[in-house]
Amino acid sequence: MITELIKSNRSFRRFNAERKIERHTLEQLIDHARLSASTANLQPLAYYLSYTDEMNERIYPTLKWAGYLTDWDGPAPSERPTAYLLLCHDSEIAIKNEFLWCDVGIASQSILLAAREHGLGGCIIASVDKERIAEIIALPERYKPLVVIALGEPAERVELTEVEAGGSIKYYRDDDDTHIVPKRKLADIIIA
Repeated sequence: MITELIKSNRSFRRFNAERKIERHTLEQLIDHARLSASTANLQPLAYYLSYTDEMNERIYPTLKWAGYLTDWDGPAPSERPTAYLLLCHDSEIAIKNEFLWCDVGIASQSILLAAREHGLGGCIIASVDKERIAEIIALPERYKPLVVIALGEPAERVELTEVEAGGSIKYYRDDDDTHIVPKRKLADIIIA
């Protein structure tokens, strides 16, 4: 069961803009992150929830989408996320930067796996105009923006393929507009 959940948890970048996400659902997703492991159990992350059309429209321009898809500016208005979670470091909780990023990864994965159980998908976006987003949402100074998780009901097909050793791992869209994600083979990543 976990294998299928992990395989279905892709970086979705196009969504059904008609399916709204309620605050309660976002709180459930964050609760999964809250219950997950944390470096020294410090729990240094805090979350900003955006689920209204108005706030989502203000957040959207602060994000850069799909670096490998150089001819794509991001989802069309009818394919944009219907919610965002901004993961922030609560700077009043001291933690070394390299450990903070471990917590971000654990929390993000927990949120995205839980989202799949709700029929949702998402994309972790690290290319964020952090100053602008903090200004837009009037983020208190103690909270430092780290990444945004865009969420919604996926409106695209994503397929995994295996790549030969030394082959390109850059994701792309094929002629059918399927998002193809090359993955290194298991044998190529295991050190004898």
